Amino acid sequence: MQKPLKILIIRFSSIGDIILTTPILRVLKQQKDAEIHFLTKLAYADILASNPYVDKIFSEKINREFLVSLKNQNYNYIIDLHNNLRSSYVKFCLKVKSFTVPKENVARLLYIYLGINIIKYNVVQRYFKTIEPLNIFNDKQGLDYFIKSDYNIEFDINQRYISWCIGGSYEQKRIDKQQIIEVCNKLDFPIVLLGGDRDNDIALEVINSCKKGNLYNYCGKLTLDKSAYMIKNSQLLLTNDTSLMHIGAAFNIPLISFWGCTKPALGFRPYLANKASIEIISQRYKRPCSKHGSSCRYDSEGCVKLIDSKEILDAIQRIF
Repeated sequence: MQKPLKILIIRFSSIGDIILTTPILRVLKQQKDAEIHFLTKLAYADILASNPYVDKIFSEKINREFLVSLKNQNYNYIIDLHNNLRSSYVKFCLKVKSFTVPKENVARLLYIYLGINIIKYNVVQRYFKTIEPLNIFNDKQGLDYFIKSDYNIEFDINQRYISWCIGGSYEQKRIDKQQIIEVCNKLDFPIVLLGGDRDNDIALEVINSCKKGNLYNYCGKLTLDKSAYMIKNSQLLLTNDTSLMHIGAAFNIPLISFWGCTKPALGFRPYLANKASIEIISQRYKRPCSKHGSSCRYDSEGCVKLIDSKEILDAIQRIF
């Protein structure tokens, strides 16, 4: 009896990028019945902890002892979905046939600095192109995010409510508190504000300015899994270009996503999002200002902050 394929997938970071690998994990398990191991950083190991398509997760430091233990796994293939020096070193040491996702640095630079867009595929499609030699097909079932369990959070998830991710990896990717306040003041729906510790002050200012009883601040108070739980049970997610956007896409709930110095055409738009979803893109600059949103050529605080709150309200109205 032939042994099942044993495959090591490498993606070290970050949250959203790892979630974007989940269609690959699913099809390799379902179509090849492969044993899937995943190598990432310790900070991101929990993202796939409940994923039934992953058999083992490694998050150790890349040292000689660890590499020997990896080599002893006797992998059939390595699928490198990160393509950096660290992943190249792992492949060099293991000496196993590998498939490596191509970088699109030149294409992105052309788009950012010259406005020439030759980017053909979003990141998930690039992942599938990478593993074409394994004769698998894209099942078009979107992203996966598996929650460990139901959580007992002091909030009635059975009511109709909106989740709103106000965070982001860079200030230039986040709409500002005034935009949020103007929208919240026009809505009767309960709204759950999600984000990290640094978003807590903004959330408090929004709540104090709105003086409404149906705004709830969970910024910095929930784990990623609990934030996902809140998103899954909401009727709509409003979000900046951030990891929670991809989690919302995985749950197939309608999204309204905000884009400024990053643009969906860079390849990181919500993959196979709910058909009712809407992308609101700042029109101050047609092309992106930076790959990750760390800078904006139009406004130092980010041109995403120039999106009119009325446009956000109109999008909510269209969905509801």
